[in-house]
Amino acid sequence: MSGQAVLGVEKARFLYGANRVFDSVSLQLDAARTALVGENGAGKSTLLKCLLGELELDEGQIIKSRGLKIGYVPQDVPPGLGDKTVREVLESALPHTDGGEDWKVDVLLDEIGVSYETAQQTFGSLSGGWQRLMLIAAAAKLAQPDLLILDEPTNHLDLSNINTLEGWLADDDRLPMLIVSHDREFLERTTTRTIFLRSDGAHSFGVPFSRAREQLLHRDAADAVRRQLEGKEIERLEKVAARYRVWGVKNDAFHKRAKATEKRIDRIETERTESYVARERRLELHDGEIDAKVALRVQGHTVTIPDGSRKLFTIDRLNVAAGDRIAILGVNGAGKSMLLNALARAYDPDQEHYDGQAAVRFNPQARLVYFDQKMAELPLRTSLLDYLVAVDGATTKDANALLAKAGFPYHRIKGPIADLS
Repeated sequence: MSGQAVLGVEKARFLYGANRVFDSVSLQLDAARTALVGENGAGKSTLLKCLLGELELDEGQIIKSRGLKIGYVPQDVPPGLGDKTVREVLESALPHTDGGEDWKVDVLLDEIGVSYETAQQTFGSLSGGWQRLMLIAAAAKLAQPDLLILDEPTNHLDLSNINTLEGWLADDDRLPMLIVSHDREFLERTTTRTIFLRSDGAHSFGVPFSRAREQLLHRDAADAVRRQLEGKEIERLEKVAARYRVWGVKNDAFHKRAKATEKRIDRIETERTESYVARERRLELHDGEIDAKVALRVQGHTVTIPDGSRKLFTIDRLNVAAGDRIAILGVNGAGKSMLLNALARAYDPDQEHYDGQAAVRFNPQARLVYFDQKMAELPLRTSLLDYLVAVDGATTKDANALLAKAGFPYHRIKGPIADLS
């Protein structure tokens, strides 16, 4: 397809049951590199699925150019790819399946620095970061779309691969894109237009994220001042109307003035400026109550791939003190997730198998909470409220208060965890 890509929605509304995900959303994508930004739960991924035809709007319409070819990389790796080889996954993105363009896969693998042996591995054996980079590479470099949609493209990517991705996007600035991301620096470097998705609709600015955010905040502040002034004017007119009503008991002229003033109040209230107020979110992390100074000791521990056939690295000595907050950095595939997984497996809260000579030793008073990349331990069919009560031992009242403090809407906390963004 030649020319500018055109995709958008007009007066879009989407409901999840009786609850509104977004409403009155209108936007149109053109040749620009567009960032779609919003709070968790604002409906960004839902809006993408509506644009792609995977979900249907409750109201409004999708606007799409005839013959538009869309490339899409979702947040999660699509099912069914794990048993295919890396090369097969990339080849499946080629527009033609007659084998005449297989050389493009070779060029791409060489560009990324993927060896022949790695290309023959199963896709599921790669780290989350490498899986993501491969899918983006397939969509951007091989599929030849008219419009590329990326949902959280930097998730699981190390700094080197983020730079690689930015280089790809910069190489061909003719490819229109819609990028959903919480990575502000990435959006600043890769997009030229920003759309904020909020409960009051979509707000578009023809500038990168930081300038767009300044303009949006400035507009919000001006709307708040205007609404406050309108409120004061309503209060003043209500007092005037009240006096006219008293005087109008014996004077029709004042009675008419009271009616006119009331109509003026109604008009101001009908046209009153809407002022957006963001939902407050506070998540507080407290240190556990450990008397000893050391919470974890690691000594002579070797981290391997899941089947144990290949060594990744060895930790000679590591002491984690109570109160430490540690970041683990490394290239994709280095074994960061494998290390955390090994620590989680070694944790024995009941001390049934405590070994004082073990390579990984937790303080007996330590309490471990572990969230893996895919949050595999979360019971997706359980409600958020029930999960918190069961795990933390909190009362329903305390759990409700904690979830409200963290910014979860009340109608969400009794639904299954799987329905959250």
